[in-house]
Amino acid sequence: MNKPVQLAAIATLVALTATACGSKPVSTSGTSTSSANAAGSFKACMVTDTGGLDDHSFNAESWAGMQDAHKANPNITVQNATSATENDYASNIAGFVSAQCKLIVTVGFAMNDATVASAKKNAGQNYAIVDNASTPSQIKGLEFNTAQGAFLGGYFAAGMSKTGKVATFGGANYPTVTVYMDGFWEGVQYYNQKHGTHVQVLGWNETTQQGTFDPTQSFTDQAGGKQIAATFQSEGADIIFPVAGGTGIGALSQAQSSGGKMNAIWVDDDGVISNPQYASVIMTSVTKGIATAVSTSVQEAANGQFSATPFVGTLANNGTGLAPYHEFASKVPASLTAQLAAVKQGIINGTIVIKSKSQPKAG
Repeated sequence: MNKPVQLAAIATLVALTATACGSKPVSTSGTSTSSANAAGSFKACMVTDTGGLDDHSFNAESWAGMQDAHKANPNITVQNATSATENDYASNIAGFVSAQCKLIVTVGFAMNDATVASAKKNAGQNYAIVDNASTPSQIKGLEFNTAQGAFLGGYFAAGMSKTGKVATFGGANYPTVTVYMDGFWEGVQYYNQKHGTHVQVLGWNETTQQGTFDPTQSFTDQAGGKQIAATFQSEGADIIFPVAGGTGIGALSQAQSSGGKMNAIWVDDDGVISNPQYASVIMTSVTKGIATAVSTSVQEAANGQFSATPFVGTLANNGTGLAPYHEFASKVPASLTAQLAAVKQGIINGTIVIKSKSQPKAG
């Protein structure tokens, strides 16, 4: 039997009497002034993957989107359940079904099987899932063509590298991870093609689909992330692009302790905002518009407009892109910024074609 589902509430909530796994009670925290099922209210519930709510990455962004939906429409109440292990996915989702959540948002590629299984058992339940395709007619997929944003990141890294070596690694070997690494790799190759340079990418080769991942296949292994970054630094890389959630924080730590020998490009959100203690080494970030996509999906469902039509974030709709340079703004040549703007437009209009096979089909 899995442990009880742990819920966090930010809006008007009451203790739920539903059960997870059919017997254990679902617990809640926060103030309680009225029923979440009161007339006019809409309860939306989110289940994290094992990276946890405070992963400074896609779980945190998804929860921010849930909170944004509540702020935009106070009749929407939101809750979350965190998953310590993959064994918690099914029980956390089941707990929210029992709690009569009208929309259940699940976060992460690894949660697809548990979400689909729940949908098959509960024909009247609606879901949205981050980083997975739609499963008509109950599950709305929220996908992001981050190969596009990462292409810009790779081009930027190649243009900023002083050693001619940059690096990337993943927390786990998932398509939603390797799509970033593919884009980064392609961006570096495109820079080399345009400038006659030979900047190398350590940690990934799109052609062979071989590269470096955390040995525990984890998004919480900061020590592992730090060690991987240290190895890349010893091999000459001066910019690192960790696609690893919390594991990537270890890479930021290594960059900070490198004495200027290594800097980083963050992933998913603006790393200077989510990891301000490492602002001095974060050159930019390849962003993924998770918060906006989640917020929009929740609000649409609350307005009676739920649809399993997939959402795919792209450069064109601001679903991915590059964050500001922040502390590196004065160090980035104006010519490189201009080139990046041209490359972005080329991707949008189709004159630059990204080849990654991990791209969402609609993006």
